[in-house]
Amino acid sequence: MATTTTAQHPFEPRLQLHRDAELRAPISVAIDPVALVTSECITVTSAMRKNARWAQSSVAAILGGGGGSGYDSNGHNTPAPGSLSPGLTRKGPGGIGRLDGEVGLAGRWGLRGKKGKSIQDNPLMAAFAKLRGDLQVCKDITTFDTPSLLHPFLQVIRSSSTSGPITSLALIAITKFFAYNLVNKQSPRLPLAMQLLSSAITHCRFEASDSAQDEVVLLRILKLMEMMISGPGGEMLSDESVCEMMETGLSMCCQMRLSEMLRRTAEMCMVTMCQTVFERLKHLELEADAAGENLEDESKGEMESVKMAPAADGENIVNAPGAERTSDEKPADRMTISPEGGEGTAGDEVTEEVPIKPYSLPSIRELLRVLVELLDPHDKTHTDTMRVMAMRIIDVAFEVAGPSIAKHPSLADLARDNLCRYLFQLVRSDTMTILQESLRVTGTLLATTRGVLKLQQELFLSYLVACLHPQVEIPREPGVDPLLYEGVPQAPRLVKPPPSQSGSGRSTPVPVKERQKLGLEGGSRRPDAREAMVECVGALSRIPSFMVELYVNYDCDVDRTDLCEDLVGLLSRNAFPDSATWSTTNVPPLCLDALLGYVNFIFERLDDVPKTEGFPDPEKLQDQRKLKQVIVEGIKKFNENPKKGIIFLAQHGIIDGVDNAQSIAQFLKGTSRVDKKLLGEYISKKQNGEILKEFMGMFDFTGKRVDEALREMLETFRLPGESQLIERIVVEFSDKYCESEENLKDVADKDAVFVLSYAIIMLNTDQHNPNMKSGTRMKLEDFSRNLRGVNAGRDFDPEYLKLIYETIKYNEIILPEEHDNRHAFDYAWKELLHKTDSAGEMAICKTNIYDAQMFASTWKPVVATLSYVFMSATDDAVFSRVITGFDQCARIAAKYQITEALDHIVRCLSTISTLGTDNPPSTALNTEIQVNGNSVMVSELAVKFGRDFKAQLGTVVLFRVITGNEAVMKDGWNHIVRTWLNLFVNSLIPPFFSPSQSGLDITQIPLQTPSVVIERTQVSKDVGLFSTLSSYLSSYASDEPPEPSDEELDSTLCTVDCVNACYLGDVFANIMELDSSFLQPLVDALLRQVPDLDDEDPNVVIVKPDYPSSPLINGAVRKSPTYNPALVYVLEFTTCLVLRDAKTTLAHGKALAEVLTGILRNATRLHPIVVSRSIYYMFVLLEHSHEHSFLRAPLALHSVAALEKSVLNESALLVVKSLSKCIKGPPALRREIINSPDLWVVLRGLLHNKEAVADVFGILESITAAAPTSVTADNYVAVVSLLSDFASEAAAGAAYEQKQDKLARKGKIQKKSTDYPGVEVVSRGTRAASMIYALSSRVPELISQSHLEKNEAWTTYWLPIFHSLSTQSTNPCREVRNLALGFLRQSLLSPEVTSDSHREWTAIFGDVLFPLIGRLLKPEVFQGDPKGMSDTRVQAATLLCKIFLHYLVMLSEWEGMLDLWLRILDIMDRLMNSGQGDHLVEAVPESLKNVLLVMASGGFLVRPEECADDESAKMELWMQTWKRLERFLPDLKEELFPPLPEETEPEKVVVVEEKKNSVEEVATTEAQEVKAASADID
Repeated sequence: MATTTTAQHPFEPRLQLHRDAELRAPISVAIDPVALVTSECITVTSAMRKNARWAQSSVAAILGGGGGSGYDSNGHNTPAPGSLSPGLTRKGPGGIGRLDGEVGLAGRWGLRGKKGKSIQDNPLMAAFAKLRGDLQVCKDITTFDTPSLLHPFLQVIRSSSTSGPITSLALIAITKFFAYNLVNKQSPRLPLAMQLLSSAITHCRFEASDSAQDEVVLLRILKLMEMMISGPGGEMLSDESVCEMMETGLSMCCQMRLSEMLRRTAEMCMVTMCQTVFERLKHLELEADAAGENLEDESKGEMESVKMAPAADGENIVNAPGAERTSDEKPADRMTISPEGGEGTAGDEVTEEVPIKPYSLPSIRELLRVLVELLDPHDKTHTDTMRVMAMRIIDVAFEVAGPSIAKHPSLADLARDNLCRYLFQLVRSDTMTILQESLRVTGTLLATTRGVLKLQQELFLSYLVACLHPQVEIPREPGVDPLLYEGVPQAPRLVKPPPSQSGSGRSTPVPVKERQKLGLEGGSRRPDAREAMVECVGALSRIPSFMVELYVNYDCDVDRTDLCEDLVGLLSRNAFPDSATWSTTNVPPLCLDALLGYVNFIFERLDDVPKTEGFPDPEKLQDQRKLKQVIVEGIKKFNENPKKGIIFLAQHGIIDGVDNAQSIAQFLKGTSRVDKKLLGEYISKKQNGEILKEFMGMFDFTGKRVDEALREMLETFRLPGESQLIERIVVEFSDKYCESEENLKDVADKDAVFVLSYAIIMLNTDQHNPNMKSGTRMKLEDFSRNLRGVNAGRDFDPEYLKLIYETIKYNEIILPEEHDNRHAFDYAWKELLHKTDSAGEMAICKTNIYDAQMFASTWKPVVATLSYVFMSATDDAVFSRVITGFDQCARIAAKYQITEALDHIVRCLSTISTLGTDNPPSTALNTEIQVNGNSVMVSELAVKFGRDFKAQLGTVVLFRVITGNEAVMKDGWNHIVRTWLNLFVNSLIPPFFSPSQSGLDITQIPLQTPSVVIERTQVSKDVGLFSTLSSYLSSYASDEPPEPSDEELDSTLCTVDCVNACYLGDVFANIMELDSSFLQPLVDALLRQVPDLDDEDPNVVIVKPDYPSSPLINGAVRKSPTYNPALVYVLEFTTCLVLRDAKTTLAHGKALAEVLTGILRNATRLHPIVVSRSIYYMFVLLEHSHEHSFLRAPLALHSVAALEKSVLNESALLVVKSLSKCIKGPPALRREIINSPDLWVVLRGLLHNKEAVADVFGILESITAAAPTSVTADNYVAVVSLLSDFASEAAAGAAYEQKQDKLARKGKIQKKSTDYPGVEVVSRGTRAASMIYALSSRVPELISQSHLEKNEAWTTYWLPIFHSLSTQSTNPCREVRNLALGFLRQSLLSPEVTSDSHREWTAIFGDVLFPLIGRLLKPEVFQGDPKGMSDTRVQAATLLCKIFLHYLVMLSEWEGMLDLWLRILDIMDRLMNSGQGDHLVEAVPESLKNVLLVMASGGFLVRPEECADDESAKMELWMQTWKRLERFLPDLKEELFPPLPEETEPEKVVVVEEKKNSVEEVATTEAQEVKAASADID
């Protein structure tokens, strides 16, 4: 059993609940049921006897058992209750049963004569007596015949002679019987008893007395009817009984002369009974389905058998005192169940009962029909009170059985047509009660039966949108960024332009107010009306699938409006606070609640399993939506310029071509969005004649009068204003009309139709032009006269013309949207019903397969509203809801990959947070506070942010939205990156990764040094005014920023807490887990923060500058660039991301490489920290990406080598560190780097950098000490040159050596220290010399691998070593000099130096030894080490002689032998005469002696007399030698080659051999000394 819905009725809620409880369960009785019935009989009869009419009743009536009519205890052999007794006859229709003529009136009522003569008891009293007698033998009341049990009470109820109290007692008794379960489903003949009872209470009549007492009776009738329908026997009632009871209840509701209380109670009872009746509809369906029957088909023949006609002001069931029932009363014979085959007549006994069919669809339909008819707004007999009552009952009906109603065509048709038509007109009412109830009923109707109300729902919602959507701009509010409410529509999407009135036969447009009343336009409604409409929309939007259904059935339908988008836009726009100015303050929160509910439903469906079976294909719907957008755009263009519109439509395939008239006409006629005036002008143009013909061919005028056909045509477009254009249209119309033979009955031919059509158009204008006076308008006679003889020479039929005239007179031909009367709505409704079948039923979409498309179309206004409300709200509950909304929107966007939505959410939240600004507050006054080892940076940003609660909340929501959705974001990363940067530069977040996590062997990013660092032992809680003032003054006097106040410190700590609550670490962790394809937007956003420094040509080739560069640019001192830690932050984070794995490096390394090289190209414009770290990042990237082509080692090295010397020096440490890392990396990369000339440029540029020189030398050592392949032909010269430079740097150690010499001269001999200034430099110099010598072992291999000629190869690879060693042989540092000289000796004596194939090796004299001695002879060189340089000269002279002797044999075959020897002698001459010491004076002659003796012993220096004739060269050598020697050693010849006697020659030879041997021994000894020294160095 259904319970009463009390929410819709504000009155008597407790009473209703109590009454519901009574109906739920029968009450048990504590006394004997038979005694109870007897007691009720006595109660009624006792009351009757107290009435004058029954005061003289017989004893039998009092005692029971007697009476005028007899029944046995089982009711056998007696007339059936309700049938005609033998003593009763029936009056004709409309009358009631009366007694036979034998019994007079006085006898009927049991009155006595004046003389006390006894008269027969009244039948009413006798019936009670009979019942009491029968009950005396009854043991179980439940087995007693139910009609017999109720019969006496029913007679009292039906009797018009009883008073109200007596009738009330009878009603009370019957109510008790049902309440105490004395009458139940098992009672005998219960169906018959229920019909009799129904008939009795619906035909109850009693004499009026006191109005209050009378209404008590009516209340009891209502109570009993409710109990009957809702009770156990309710299902046994027939359709007629239900209709009668409902009619009775509705009559009480509608009779205004009854009290308000009674009418309200009647309404409550009707609600309860309707609940039960419509609940039965669901059970009937189940029963029919179980039986395999169709309920609609089974009931079709009985639909018209029952009718209800509730009386609003008809007869009252209360009679005036003493009045008899009149002929207009309902016939009493409805209580009679006639035998089958005819109706009962006088004297007939009922021998069998007619089966009673339980009520079904007919009574339910009739009840609904009557309720709907009460809503007719044009029926003046129905008051607004009645309509409200009817709507409340209808609301309950659809709440209970709406879906079931939709299943039955007979009921659904009522809902589709009349109910919706009346409701949609009532919605336009200005009466709030009517408006509220109509909105409620419409909402319930759509909520339960919208599946069959597709077009009706569109009409209703379109009206609400037109009424509620304010077409005004959103006001700007201070502090609210306009971007927050981007996307909120200013008007519905498909707003039709207001109809133009020109050329339509009117000279003035229809007043807007009139059109609003008709519901053709939204117009302006009262604030409370707007609120009620918003509540209705909100109620509908709370249906989980409602918005999805709107999207699928309307937004994706080409012919329907975008209801889903319009409704979301409506809610969004009205959620803004300014909407309260034209509505109420309740409207914004109501709209916000509906909007959040819409989002919540989508969110709740995210994890549902997609259901596709039975639903339209989402892909097809998407294609339809795209097609719809194209059509709308095409029609928009057509309305602006028809030609361009047609071209656009043809280009997109909407029409088959610009020349296809049929396709164009079909499209223009099938759409309702085309401007009707423009359409008329377009098709009537001469060049569009074919289109006009095809357009006209789509009409079917068969069987229609000319005016009807003309009206049908002119409902599709407006006639143009030019007569020539009108003529073309009318000609085509005439041709089309005459194609049907049926139409030629009243008109003769085309010409007749043409003239008649023109006459009708003129008549239409004449009759409805408001500027014409009524007296001058055309009359029928005038109209007929104008058409004489035009019908093929005859007149038209006068009746035909009369019909046309009257139709036009009373119903203007005009576009439907221009009507100002009921015809407009009626026409629109007729068209709507006509399109219902083609539109089909709505798809009820309880699935999530369309959520992605729907959210993608509607997220903009939702997010805009959330953002705006977030900024303007002050209530915590609102904040909570909005935060949830943001979170849900983000998750929806992430789930369905709607990147644009998530990006916009991030953008809005970033704006709210104030942290993502492009121009953050200055960090110049940042102050570091240190307390107990902890520090916090107080900055302008931190203080402002800490004071802004909304910004903090927005930030937390922002990162809550991002976390887990990183893969979906694209443009949103721009705002996140800016937020990170602003937090980082203010020391509010650390770098993303620790060194161990990042894989970068580099220090943390340095921040700008705070302006002040303040140490506090504890934070002061109370700071006095004096101390605060003194602190401020002291800081002002010292030109420092004032110390932060406690409030600023607290704000900063709030900021720190907020940032910690964002859990940024989770975001970073998620980022590192993303697939490389999802990192592209983040990498782009990061690199977008790097300024574009290539203002002119980013592809410019950089030329390495000459060191040193001038510090002046254009005569001005270059200003030092400002350090920007944010830039470093971006570069390092990007580098860490790109180096995450090989796939990521390949995908994003190129972009990073371009940025890093761009920074190096513009290094002078950036701070050195930025440049140095960029270099490091670039080489780390190179290490990981050397296999790819986007960054090659030569390019990276060239970028560094091109830096200015000052920039390079400031970046030295990281340059060397990164180079070392790469050189130690993969072999291929190592080879590429060490073979690049730019590497050696860079290393040489860092040679004098004290911080980096050790690392530079370490790189050099790693290159030379590694496998032989490290030093190649490409880098050989550079390596040797750089080693020589390092050796030259050891000159700094000469000062220490000379200092030691001075101490030694003073007798203060000290051990050689290993810790003195320059010791590292000297150490590097000695090692460099050793490495140069070690490279000599690589020379033969390099020469053999070289593609050069042998002589060129020798020069290329040997001379650099010889030059370097010879250069270091003059190094002021004695240690390096001696070592280098020894290495030079060993190198020169190497057997690999000479070659038989060329004489380039002889350059060891001219290019090595001679220049070496030349430098040693220079005074400035000598002064570099005055003490040790003399020994070096001696060693050099000895070396020269030794090398000469070593290669003497090979030199002897060389034509330049003489010149070489003479030059050696010249060198010796210079050495002896240098005047800088005695060592050379002694050493040079000895060395020359050895040389001369060896030459003589080898036969190279021979006396002329001993030479043969062909040995002129030897003679020349002898002569030139002594010629030169005579200059500085004149006695040497005599000493070595005196004139000897012949016998002394052997002795001479011995001497020569001894000298030769001694020379070789000396050479061997020196070689061993050199090797030992080299071993000590190593």
